[in-house]
Amino acid sequence: MINKKNLISKATCMKAIFFFISFFSVCAFAVQESDALLDRANALYQEGRYPQAILLYRKALARGADPVAVSFNTGNCLFQTEKYPEAAAAYRKAVDFSMGKFSPALFNLASVYFRLKLYPESIATYHRALTLEPTNSSGWLFLGEAYTRTGDKVGTVKALQKAYQLDSIDITIVYQLSEAYIALEDFDLAIDLVRKAYTKNPEEIDFLVYLGDVYRLKKDFDASAGAYREALVIRPDDVSLLYKLADVLVEGKQEYMAMDILSQALQIKPSFSDAAIFLGNLAFDAKWWDRAEQAYEQAAKHKNNESIYGFKNLAYEASLRQDNSEALRFLKKALQYYPEDLTIQAEILNLDE
Repeated sequence: MINKKNLISKATCMKAIFFFISFFSVCAFAVQESDALLDRANALYQEGRYPQAILLYRKALARGADPVAVSFNTGNCLFQTEKYPEAAAAYRKAVDFSMGKFSPALFNLASVYFRLKLYPESIATYHRALTLEPTNSSGWLFLGEAYTRTGDKVGTVKALQKAYQLDSIDITIVYQLSEAYIALEDFDLAIDLVRKAYTKNPEEIDFLVYLGDVYRLKKDFDASAGAYREALVIRPDDVSLLYKLADVLVEGKQEYMAMDILSQALQIKPSFSDAAIFLGNLAFDAKWWDRAEQAYEQAAKHKNNESIYGFKNLAYEASLRQDNSEALRFLKKALQYYPEDLTIQAEILNLDE
């Protein structure tokens, strides 16, 4: 769903590489010449000159630099140039040289496998890394994403539950875990999770909107409308939210109330033509012809082509009532807004004959 902490994003890669370069430069390299080469390579990395940095890392290795550090930093450079198979090979070297104990190389290797769509390999490598670093919430989060790609819903939930246990404040994890629960059709767990998160983060109004969506999936339309209304108390002019509320009210067989909500949205934002079409269709179904006409005309003023079908439907209903003059009036009104539409012109000619 949402993934704000991508371990192999550019920002995170740079953070990781500079941390570990610094560590190895200060603590692991005894040879002054290799230190100087590493400093130069690090500077090149900072400048985005990755191929040149790789050359210096290799020279540093030949002059006694720690092979774990060199392999890891080389892998980061290769990743930055999107040479993912080569990056994977470099990270594997770092893992081998460290006897499987250097967790950053494992995490990055798992991320590269993910990029290469080698999801089973990515999952296995994340598990190895998390054995070494079990409190890495991001690692559990990305493991959950890898499980998602394989269709393993239970594996996804277990990984994301672990991430949530480590960092229950992270909104990203809350959303992803709730999505995992929804995939298992365990709506109550998703609802409980999001409610708790909203209690901890009352400024995150989107939690209420999300709750409305989850209740709607559960077919609890009254509770869905209630969640949307709760959000509207805080964001009363949110026309998209008003549209959602109207939509769920229709699903709950409350069409007239939905029309009131759509009218409210259009008062706030007259150019919201999708709301005008929605309102027009509801009014049409209720045989409220003048209200439907007003709504379709409002949509037409804002160039929503769906209004053409609205006017045509009004004309058709009028013709069924044997009121050809009214049908003609609807079509001519549509033609005012769409003078080049040949289908409207043809229907007008048929009525005139």
